[in-house]
Amino acid sequence: MCLIAGGMGKNLKIKLTTMINSGKHRGRDSFGIWTNEGVLKSEDFSQINEIPDGKIGLLQCRLAMTGSKSFTQPFYNEFILVHNGEIYNYHQIRAFLENREVEFESDVDTEVILRLLEFLIEKNTPIPQAVKKLMRSLNGDYAVAFSDKKDIYLFRDPIGVRPLYYSPNGFFASEKKVLWSIGENAIPVKPGELVRISNGKIEQFKLFNVLDMKGSFFDYSTSKMSITRSLDYSIRLRGSRKVGVLFSGGLDSSLIAILASKYSKEVTLYTAGAEGSPDLEWSRKVSEELGLKLKEYVFDLDDVRDAVPLVMFAIEEPNAMNLAIGIPLYFATKLASEDGTKILLSGQGADELFGGYAKYLTNPRIMEKDLTEMGEKNLARDDKIAMLNSVEGRFPFLDINMVKSALRVPLKYKIHNGTRKAILREVALELGLPKEVAYREKKACQYGTNAQKLLEKIAKKEGLKLSKFAETVFNEVFEQR
Repeated sequence: MCLIAGGMGKNLKIKLTTMINSGKHRGRDSFGIWTNEGVLKSEDFSQINEIPDGKIGLLQCRLAMTGSKSFTQPFYNEFILVHNGEIYNYHQIRAFLENREVEFESDVDTEVILRLLEFLIEKNTPIPQAVKKLMRSLNGDYAVAFSDKKDIYLFRDPIGVRPLYYSPNGFFASEKKVLWSIGENAIPVKPGELVRISNGKIEQFKLFNVLDMKGSFFDYSTSKMSITRSLDYSIRLRGSRKVGVLFSGGLDSSLIAILASKYSKEVTLYTAGAEGSPDLEWSRKVSEELGLKLKEYVFDLDDVRDAVPLVMFAIEEPNAMNLAIGIPLYFATKLASEDGTKILLSGQGADELFGGYAKYLTNPRIMEKDLTEMGEKNLARDDKIAMLNSVEGRFPFLDINMVKSALRVPLKYKIHNGTRKAILREVALELGLPKEVAYREKKACQYGTNAQKLLEKIAKKEGLKLSKFAETVFNEVFEQR
């Protein structure tokens, strides 16, 4: 995980320096910058004033997760590349390239992206077509920027797990506020999209639509087998020796917890909620039944009041619902960070894939629309909040193979006789989840943790509705910064 940023134009050094200062909370291990005038990499952020000037530049602030901590981006040669996120199948891609005599200078996944890109372009493939082939090969959560020293190219994973924004004036960054800090507007790179930035021109190419992966539907038995195997594989890819699970005691997080315990030596469940809230009580009960360690953050009115400006700083929009969802997420990731846990598995995506929301009972057709739009609506929020606490959220249900499997499961197995996520609940039973947990009707996060209730109390004391309160806080936070 990290900050990537850069752009082209006048006064570049000043702007790159400002962008680092505005976004270094995303990666405090080191920073690296390439411009057409030189390169600087350092673990000492006091050296950012020494960065080279130029007319085009790319930078990274790194939170080390994969490979040697000592190696900092950008990678540069014919192309310059920076990357935020994880490539989970990079070992296989690296082996493929090494068998074709491609050489590497590091053990990090970012270099694999660059070498594969170079390999594809060497075959005289136009850059958009090369990136399209690249996306078909990568299994991961990623936002990437690269340059041929003339133009800048941006692309984002097909689900949109990692955020990436660009401005009409030719700059880009992992978060909106980094662009705002240099007076630029922020436009999201869409999932599966390539954006080309050249002098005075922005071009967009849609390369990968996840809905194109739909094939013929599975029967019931094949559907269950495919879900089980895909989710198991996804969690194995995303795990580590020490891993956390963002836990609510519900179906999705409990399924992840069961499977994570197969592959990680140390699994800890992290939850947050007000005392007496349903999610907190169920987390305690289910963690005991599963025999897994639970750590909890019990927040009160004062805790929420103190966290509001921090969460608003992360989510970057005056959205009351995202503020309410963000409160427990902030406290859970803070708890994990203080515990030395850098990776948190989350159940995001299960509702969109398997019909979890009540609105799907009357309008199931919007499930696919929600899936294609969740990158900016849900995942960007979760990423930015986790980054405040230097924690990386990973989403097993959104593995590309898992998504492909879910798209081939007929709707009648997902919503059956009024039961939402019906087939996923049956898979959970077969994996050993107690029936009362597998079939629990869970409230949305903001209600299940009582975060919404506490925020409404705070807003009421200010004489405001929650929506107006969120707008007021947003203006205060970003006027100050």
